[in-house]
Amino acid sequence: MEQDPEQLAKSISEVASQGGHRLAIVESLTGGLVCSDLAASPGSSEWFRGGVVAYDRTTKHGTLGVPDGPVVSEPAVRAMSEKAAQLLDADLTLAVSGAGGPEPQDDQPPGTVWFAITDHGETEAWREQTESDDPQDVLRHTRVRSLQALLKHLQEQ
Repeated sequence: MEQDPEQLAKSISEVASQGGHRLAIVESLTGGLVCSDLAASPGSSEWFRGGVVAYDRTTKHGTLGVPDGPVVSEPAVRAMSEKAAQLLDADLTLAVSGAGGPEPQDDQPPGTVWFAITDHGETEAWREQTESDDPQDVLRHTRVRSLQALLKHLQEQ
């Protein structure tokens, strides 16, 4: 069963506030959904530094320093996360990019999603494949998985 994004954001807010964290988000696939969830959570002005919605390839390659090549990839989300941490002075950043469907993108099947978390300069990235190639399903899944990943990372510190 999928968790409620609003509840996940509230939990993130509690943990981030208690730990004195500064979080930032950089989104492609989700177009600002994760930022919206975090901004609407109680006390977000204390810990949420902001976000970047980089939907266009030229924005990813130019503004965020994504290396030449596919944007639905590990190197892309790593660069996005690391640059957003620098731009927004955040100690914890999450980046997400993917093929929303229904068509493939960058030779990746629909529903392929890359995530990266940068924590004080250390970046980890991972790939997930959704079961659906319906764009709305992929967006919902990615939104929730992004929030779950942030919460889990914060709780493990």
